[in-house]
Amino acid sequence: MPLELDPRFTFESFVVGPANRLAAAAARRVAEAPGATYNPLFIYSASGLGKTHLLSAVGHLAQRVHGATVLYLTLEHLMEEVSAALQAGERDAFRGRLADTALLLLDDVQFLAGQRQAQEGLIRTWDALSSRGGQIVLSSDRPPQDIDGLDDRLLSRLSGGLIVDVGVPDFETRVAIARRKAAERGHPLDADVCHVLARVAFTNVRELQGALNRLIAVQELEQRTVLPEEVVSLLGAAAAERGQDEFGEFLSEITGTVSAVVEEADRQIADAILAWEGEGYRTRRLEGALAGTMTAPQAAELIRRFERDIARLREIEAAIAAVEPAAPELTRPDVLRDPDRITEAEGLLASVRERLKPPAGPPPGATLDAFSPDSMAVRAARAVAARPGVAYNPLYLLGPAGERRTELLAAVGNALKDTDPDRLVGFVSGAEFADELIAALEHGQLEAWRSRYRRVHVLVLDDVDALGETEGAQEELFHLFEDLRRADRQLVFGASRPPHELPLPSRLRSRLESGLVVEIDAPDLPPAPETAPEPAGSPAPDQPFADSERRPGHWILSHEKVLWEWPYAQDWLEESAD
Repeated sequence: MPLELDPRFTFESFVVGPANRLAAAAARRVAEAPGATYNPLFIYSASGLGKTHLLSAVGHLAQRVHGATVLYLTLEHLMEEVSAALQAGERDAFRGRLADTALLLLDDVQFLAGQRQAQEGLIRTWDALSSRGGQIVLSSDRPPQDIDGLDDRLLSRLSGGLIVDVGVPDFETRVAIARRKAAERGHPLDADVCHVLARVAFTNVRELQGALNRLIAVQELEQRTVLPEEVVSLLGAAAAERGQDEFGEFLSEITGTVSAVVEEADRQIADAILAWEGEGYRTRRLEGALAGTMTAPQAAELIRRFERDIARLREIEAAIAAVEPAAPELTRPDVLRDPDRITEAEGLLASVRERLKPPAGPPPGATLDAFSPDSMAVRAARAVAARPGVAYNPLYLLGPAGERRTELLAAVGNALKDTDPDRLVGFVSGAEFADELIAALEHGQLEAWRSRYRRVHVLVLDDVDALGETEGAQEELFHLFEDLRRADRQLVFGASRPPHELPLPSRLRSRLESGLVVEIDAPDLPPAPETAPEPAGSPAPDQPFADSERRPGHWILSHEKVLWEWPYAQDWLEESAD
């Protein structure tokens, strides 16, 4: 049967001092968010310093806050339960109990030493619990690496969480404990009595509490107040042998000074851990420093660098929020709250800026007025400018490569921008599109690059021919086409060959020719004279074409041809059906 949590052992009754501050903070964090942090939590200390108190406090708080199912066992009890379940053929029932457990509290883990079978049982129990996100808290009288014969698999699991120790309480903490325990018993002691009691060099809290119980018993049974000067005599020879000190007498005179320096450094670090964890920042760097030995100045420098990194994280977060308040990167506390991941945080900011950087727009100055008003391409461009995303989408301008085709495409882009200054028009050549993709891959900014193009209202892509040998760019263009077309964004393309002649996948070719394909000839592009006569033999604009000017799949106006061909109609219909 599982053990009951001691109702006296709560966080409210636990006196926190420099020697146990980190362990208490970690235990409280685990109780507030079981399975989310410090899993497992391993607390070790000499006997009587509060390990069991902290384990019970974790269980009580987790039950109160989350209604968590808590299983509290000593290692001996756990092994007895496993053995009993196996002997009774109730292994599945035991596993079912574990399946319902959100928090396993395991005391006295040091007895794993040399117990191979017990270690195997704990590993299986551990795996069954952790696979469901359960929390494990363990205690021992020594750190994991000092437990003889501990299985490497178990040691690895223990090392994957947080290992903290609880030290001997200092003088001030002992005074606080004495006052707290006396008050809990309903027999407060004189302040000077608590000070005298705290100066006795007890090695653990249990010894202190035993001495406190003796003084309280004298007050209860003899119906009088204990005086400071009789404390030592009342405690007997044991207290006299321990002597009185100011906490420095716990250690030898030679090591006392060094210990005080190290304790001051640990205190600084522990205080910093509590402060920054309280603000939601990860403190692994500081926690790791507690395992070593450093002076107070070294600890201060460590904390200064840590806080400098936190300041930079805050700057990065503010910069992201300023340019895009709803940026998904702001939901990454694993990065923006971890000073050890500054480089990744900088990458998030760079990604946001890259994503929000608009693509290049059309060259300024090019306008449709520079081209013949009778040009079919210009007529189509004006229709697109009047109803972008609706009329002729995509618009495919077919003509020889050169400045005039590029200028016409730029004029289309400018016309679309002129009709709505807030409209985002992207203007890029096929070669530039492919080069940008390569650069985005090189710098790990592919998603930002994709997002930048998916934000445009109009995409003008010249020289589609250049994408013939770039498989990655073809794939990106296909998905970009789909995204923009579904959003009724306008697409305009320029190429020297019709879609069906381009060395592109059929699914992309079919989409390029799914709108209006207009063939342009260079001689038709210069500005028309003020009174341009109709070319001989040309039909009037409102008259039907002569039979001699017709051929299957084409219809002709002036010297321009509008292609209305479906050479891959079957592929297009199949994809549309999908």
